[in-house]
Amino acid sequence: MPIILICFLGALAVQGIYLTLYWIAFSRKGDVEVAEPQPVSVIVSAHDEEDNLRELIPMLLQQDYPEFEVIVVDDRSNDETFGILHHYAQTTKNFKHLEVKQKPEHVNGKKFALTLAIKAAAHEWVLLTDADCRPASNHWIKSMSTCFSKDVSLVAGYSPYEKRAGLLNAFIRYESLLTAIQYLSLALMGKPYMGVGRNLAYKKSLFLQNKGYSTHLGVTGGDDDLFVNTVANRLNLKPCLLKESIVYSKPKLTWGDFYLQKVRHLSVGKRYRTIDKLRLGAFNISLILTWLLFVPALLLPEFLAVVLTAFIARIIILFFLSRTVSRKLGDGFEAWKVPFLDFIFAIYYLVTGLVALQTNKIRWKKT
Repeated sequence: MPIILICFLGALAVQGIYLTLYWIAFSRKGDVEVAEPQPVSVIVSAHDEEDNLRELIPMLLQQDYPEFEVIVVDDRSNDETFGILHHYAQTTKNFKHLEVKQKPEHVNGKKFALTLAIKAAAHEWVLLTDADCRPASNHWIKSMSTCFSKDVSLVAGYSPYEKRAGLLNAFIRYESLLTAIQYLSLALMGKPYMGVGRNLAYKKSLFLQNKGYSTHLGVTGGDDDLFVNTVANRLNLKPCLLKESIVYSKPKLTWGDFYLQKVRHLSVGKRYRTIDKLRLGAFNISLILTWLLFVPALLLPEFLAVVLTAFIARIIILFFLSRTVSRKLGDGFEAWKVPFLDFIFAIYYLVTGLVALQTNKIRWKKT
């Protein structure tokens, strides 16, 4: 049997195992326990986000939840952020405004701002999101809090991107969905490795006991996934799959901006635990090889039926997995776009992955 065919079928086999396990994880009926409502501190770090804050703050204050506070940190903004936050602090009882005028050297600005906010939080549970995010409903806090319990210390939520016109937006949404399928399904299997700071909750005591972001204070990014990767285990993290727990985020509008964002995200992934890098690497490398070897495998006429059957089988599994998960999470992704977007994903991951591996320092906005 030709080596190309062996490698191609091997990559497809790895993909089939992963996709099947992901599907099984999301198909299980989880425990229907609903935790008692606990006070929550919602935290946002903002740098030059006046327009986003004008929209976000009212949505946070209108949440239907018995006891919560909103803390927004002004991280050295140059716009009208201070005035907006000062107004709410003067007029709203459960709103706190913190200001960072300068930060310590060699410390990431966002991590420093979040650390101040978490220490100032009045409640044990802190729920984090970003200024450019929007809760899907006024039951966001309530939905995330259903996972709060004595044994659970972290709750990972889903944060897709807003739907807009164009290929870039479709790809951003697909990439976000595929990432969520991986980190949420692995969490469901007791192997958590990351969360997204756009929709993530954890206990203040967990943060303080583990010295917060001390292991990666100077790294741009990682306030969400690296922190979770460091402290999460099969017992203390629970994924929230409720539709009303979704938080939408504003997508990048140009391929260049998106590329820089993803290189930053992937460069942080180099710091994951070894076992997590191996799991993710096996999935992504097998995905890339599936597409790279597909055409060469088609050039083997005696094995054409095998090649096409195996390749189409993977596409079908991926199609139904994407449709099932997106519907379960409450963000109906157009699954018919999956085959084409998956091809783009293979190329994108190959390029950005290689760049990220060679990148030692990334700057993003103000650090």
